[in-house]
Amino acid sequence: MNFPFHHWFFMRRAMGAMGGWGMHHGMVGRHGGGHRGRHGHHGDDGDHDGGDRGWIRGRKFGGDELQLMLLGILEKNPSHGYELIKALGAMSSGFYTPSPGMIYPALTYLEEIGYATVELEGSKKRYHLSEEGRAHLDANRDRLDMMFGKLKHVARKMEWMRRAWTGKPMEAGPEGEDAATGWVPELVQARQALKQAVFRRDDADPTEQRRIAAILMRAVREIEGDGTEQA
Repeated sequence: MNFPFHHWFFMRRAMGAMGGWGMHHGMVGRHGGGHRGRHGHHGDDGDHDGGDRGWIRGRKFGGDELQLMLLGILEKNPSHGYELIKALGAMSSGFYTPSPGMIYPALTYLEEIGYATVELEGSKKRYHLSEEGRAHLDANRDRLDMMFGKLKHVARKMEWMRRAWTGKPMEAGPEGEDAATGWVPELVQARQALKQAVFRRDDADPTEQRRIAAILMRAVREIEGDGTEQA
């Protein structure tokens, strides 16, 4: 779906205000997004707190992260390079569509280190996940789930923005959730209230910062658990 320039400008501004996502494909290194090494992890992938605003300032994913996502897709479906590009685009509702200049160096690197194998189909290459690649994927499953979760999250934001541009009212699902995004109003309001509360205390002294951190970590433990943990 193509949008006029002023729509893209509006989306950048709006997503920025929402703690949203950047619009750049990012800087590309030899291995597709920047060299990380075979098992290493680079720490310069956005905000230090892992927030969304890092995408506004530049690269969405580092090279090792792109490689891991490619392995995650290959686990389900052996694919050509262009199919992997389309899969990432579909997962993010068109927002994250790496260029061939990012994808193919990453695939070459995965083949070189033994994480992927290649099946020749005429002049095309179909990539498969190797057993060594599967072991690497299993060791990084939580990290992969987080990255795929980000792509699904931005896809929902894209649907929200498209509806806002057209003035289309929200269609509620059977439990009151937004049919386009799956988000219930209570969750949206709670997230907004949390962001505002933290922003209002941006100049808090160290003691207050630690009190806030303790509250947030308790919330994280409850969210990651079954919701029955005691404060």
